[in-house]
Amino acid sequence: MSGRGATARRLVVALPYLWLMLFFLAPFAIVLRIALSEVASAVPPYQPHFEGFSKLGEFLSGLDLGNFKTLLDDVLSGDSLYGASYLYSLRIAALTTLFALLIGYPLAYAMAVAPKRWQGALLVFVVLPFWTSFLIRVYAWMGILGPEGPLDKLLMGLGLTDEPLRLLNTEAAVLIGMVYSYLPFMVLPLFASLQKFDRSLLEAAADLGATPLTAFLTVTLPLSLPGILAGAALVFIPCVSEFVIPDLLGGPDTLMIGGVIWNEVFSNRDWPLASAIAIALLVVLVLPLVLLQRARVARERAA
Repeated sequence: MSGRGATARRLVVALPYLWLMLFFLAPFAIVLRIALSEVASAVPPYQPHFEGFSKLGEFLSGLDLGNFKTLLDDVLSGDSLYGASYLYSLRIAALTTLFALLIGYPLAYAMAVAPKRWQGALLVFVVLPFWTSFLIRVYAWMGILGPEGPLDKLLMGLGLTDEPLRLLNTEAAVLIGMVYSYLPFMVLPLFASLQKFDRSLLEAAADLGATPLTAFLTVTLPLSLPGILAGAALVFIPCVSEFVIPDLLGGPDTLMIGGVIWNEVFSNRDWPLASAIAIALLVVLVLPLVLLQRARVARERAA
């Protein structure tokens, strides 16, 4: 019986690793192979092809690092398209994460302290936008933020503005669309963390003379840190490579790395360079993941 239990435990542990191998490592290996290839007038538009382990040596000798060199030279140059798009993507993703946290934390806290009978309905309202196509929701924001749209009419009707704000095709429109689209990814981890919070700790802090603000900063906020880190990761990582929202709501000054990759694949048909850009983006994203993991481990050890 113990042997069967050990085997079952090994299988349970092996399943996540098998999932990672099939849906992360295998696609990554394919992208890496394309990044180490050369552009070719063929279908698909790159070479060399991996034709089996019998020709592994020949394949390795044909690998080309020129795409990574091109990317590095562009980043190190004064006028860098890829470097600028990388930095811009990181900045937009960071701002989106910050605004999502500022909006999502009070919302998640209100949901966590709400009566139990209301929490299910509130959760439905949070995930309700996912029941509609992502593309349709972005197109809806195009109508809302467009000239003479509902937002401009509302603001002018209230006397807050005298003319249309012309938010569409600006960075503000991109931030609005991204915060709206990714806000549930911040709210749900925060709600899960705050829901398990022991309210008696706040009462103890109040008995010790702590003000509500002090109790929040010293008790609630530190205990909700795992939810904050999880929500920040879930928002920041996909925002960096976002393509649809900047393409529809942004303008020529809101070119993010996702748009650059799209142009290289579909306009320039330079799959190797696009793959090199994607791999470099993955390397950039690994750093915050490592920092988040270290923060989580350090917190667990301290606890």
